[in-house]
Amino acid sequence: MKHVAFVGLGSNLAEPLDQVAHALDELARLPDTRVVRRSSMYRSAPVGYLEQPDFINAVAQIETELTPRALLEALLVLELECGRTREFLNAPRTLDLDVLMYDDLIHHEHGLTIPHPQMHLRSFVLQPLVEIAPDCVIPGVGRADEASQRCIGQILERL
Repeated sequence: MKHVAFVGLGSNLAEPLDQVAHALDELARLPDTRVVRRSSMYRSAPVGYLEQPDFINAVAQIETELTPRALLEALLVLELECGRTREFLNAPRTLDLDVLMYDDLIHHEHGLTIPHPQMHLRSFVLQPLVEIAPDCVIPGVGRADEASQRCIGQILERL
């Protein structure tokens, strides 16, 4: 059975535009998965740890037969292949991939919360999401476009 999922992509090290473009291409190579839509790329300021370069972000809509856990594990493998290290919370990274939503699932288990617990607070997730899925509803939160309007002061540059 095909499931609709949204994946957030981000990078601020090692040619971030290339990292995100490469990851978008690699999503299409995941088993039993196809990319349905991909957003433009956006430049955003870092959140949390501020002493680092700006990020390049995007969102992809996929159809997949992978379970949520299998999808997350495949994304973690892709991060590692692209040189991701986890030195500290919100550290600079070559690639960050997040399962944002999976169908209309609300789910929490160790290491995996769907929808992503911070997505409704982050313009760098919401604006690319609304670009490719304007009527998107975040389970348990509401419309993504309305959540985006509440992200006051978060400046995003569409590339």
